[in-house]
Amino acid sequence: MERRTILTAGGALLGTALAGCLDLSSNDEREQPDVLDDRSTAVYIPTHIDEMKMVGTASAGQYRFALSYSRPHRFWLVTGDRRRQVEVTDEDAIHLMLTAWEESTGTVVPTSNAVISITRDGETVVSDTALWPMLSQNMGVHFGDNLSLDGDGTYEVAVDFGPVETRLSGKLAGRLSEQASVSFDLEYSGSTVEDLSFDDMGYRAGEPDAVDPMAMDTVPSGQALPAAELPGTLLGEATSNDGVLAAVSLPVPEGVDGDGRYLAVSVRTPYNRYPLPFMSLSASVTRDGSTVFEGDLTGTLHEDLAYHYGAVVESLQSGDQISIAIGAPPQIARHEGYETAFLDMDAVELTV
Repeated sequence: MERRTILTAGGALLGTALAGCLDLSSNDEREQPDVLDDRSTAVYIPTHIDEMKMVGTASAGQYRFALSYSRPHRFWLVTGDRRRQVEVTDEDAIHLMLTAWEESTGTVVPTSNAVISITRDGETVVSDTALWPMLSQNMGVHFGDNLSLDGDGTYEVAVDFGPVETRLSGKLAGRLSEQASVSFDLEYSGSTVEDLSFDDMGYRAGEPDAVDPMAMDTVPSGQALPAAELPGTLLGEATSNDGVLAAVSLPVPEGVDGDGRYLAVSVRTPYNRYPLPFMSLSASVTRDGSTVFEGDLTGTLHEDLAYHYGAVVESLQSGDQISIAIGAPPQIARHEGYETAFLDMDAVELTV
């Protein structure tokens, strides 16, 4: 049975919650800076960071959700190795963002269906719209889109989320198999959105770096563990088009079929260690000139490995050569600073 939770929230500002001492005080200039003409193909500091406003948090089923919004802003969709910029239109009122996580472990869910409907005084304003899985430097993985509303007032935002079809392992095995529904009351006014500030990154824009994740006690960041802290034995790290691949070997976790060792590859962003989902990966293991494993790595969610790609191999020994091929880069929408990276990704080689 679907569970619906109704939440009314006061809408606390998130601007002061940003890590890294970013100054999000109001700016006189309200137009977002233009996209940089000479940006690199790596992760870079964006031109600006938007202030966000929290609508609220709520639980439903085995999930917990946080809903927030900012001023409408540009983002990029990715299909294959191509990207397409989504521009802000005159009809856009807000950029709506949903973060979802498994409540008992705090594991952020980056891959699922998040469908919203928005009503006001019983009238439908937005009907059954799927939010894009997205990646931003300060919010990490979330679901979002620019949306139009019908003037100032109170809106009900109904969210249908899940089920999670990604393979689930460890403590998550057997969970998140049902759809959950939750509802938020959103108090909207155009003047409030106009008053939301942004931090112009100035001379830092375009530098090879990333702004810090938001620091919020009530919402997990979704960052992957540092490679040295991943469970199991670290086999090595490599980088491809700024995507960092960390490979580990560990006992086969619950939820994964097979006997032997579990080869897990955590693909994450540099600097902030956000997992990169929606990729196609395969691996081969060569020992003394002979191939002892060759196959796909399956996208999997685990409480300690976060979102990663894994397969069961018969064994892994010192001296084994591991080749990891990227069939498709992350098919996830990107906020500014991530749109140029993780597209043209070459295979990487590791030696156990």
